[in-house]
Amino acid sequence: MFVAHNTRMSTEIADVEDAEKSAAAPAPKAAPGALPLQTSGPPAVDVASGRTLLFEQPLNERMRTFLRLDFLYNQALYHNEAGSAWGSRAAIGSLIDILAVVSRSDLRSDALKEIERQMHQLSEFQARPGVDAQRLKTFIANLAQLRTNLLNTGVAGQQPLRDSEFLNAVKLRSAIPGGTCEFDLPDYLYWLSQPNEARKQTFNQWLNLLRPVCDAVAELLWLTRQFGRSRQECARGGTFAITFDRDNPLQLLRIALPAASGLYPEVSGSHHRCSVRFLTWKGLAEHPAQATEDVPFLLTTCS
Repeated sequence: MFVAHNTRMSTEIADVEDAEKSAAAPAPKAAPGALPLQTSGPPAVDVASGRTLLFEQPLNERMRTFLRLDFLYNQALYHNEAGSAWGSRAAIGSLIDILAVVSRSDLRSDALKEIERQMHQLSEFQARPGVDAQRLKTFIANLAQLRTNLLNTGVAGQQPLRDSEFLNAVKLRSAIPGGTCEFDLPDYLYWLSQPNEARKQTFNQWLNLLRPVCDAVAELLWLTRQFGRSRQECARGGTFAITFDRDNPLQLLRIALPAASGLYPEVSGSHHRCSVRFLTWKGLAEHPAQATEDVPFLLTTCS
């Protein structure tokens, strides 16, 4: 069993301006067998609501790990660009967490297997009429380059990070609340006092050792989402059941709701069947209550 809030269900927020532009733009007609069109952000359920919240739920351990790694990767990039000592501290914390995730022996092989699966899936479009051949070629070339980068990196690609006395000291002290204070790690304080550009350059050198697997996972997640199938659904009385086709296993569920609805989903089940119940947000001081009214939402299933 898995529960959405216990698996760090990721949340994306799309501004209403983006949703309105997407809704207002005429949708090009896709020829039979054509590749799915690119989208920017989650589709809007209710543009008038102002914002759309998108909740994602992984349906297998591989997808769960991919989402966590991508979350940490984006977090590290964001904090490093902040250009402050506090931003560098947060970026180092994300870097250490990324290293812990990629140290799993099966992550690199999982990424390579998924790249092969996606390349095979894309190659099947070549024989179909109406396919954008140039776009298809670009997709396959990108995956081939990511596969090459992963293979060239090897399993020991992150070894310099694991052997770094500086990073190991920060990692060790980070396990203690407030353990990276100035008096605990004077060399850390000295590094943090360096010019912003110097810190960012050093951090990027460290992150470059992790980019092959991080970039591969980011591209695989993008493709998985792009090939998702969306449909409008309604949770009667705040609950909804989903049964999966065993011959076509899914990897990811995406549930879009208007932010103004005051609701969020909780998902539980297995890779064969899931149940979704929508909870009403009552603030931090009260327990959420299950919605009793019918809840319209946009469901996207990704294989």
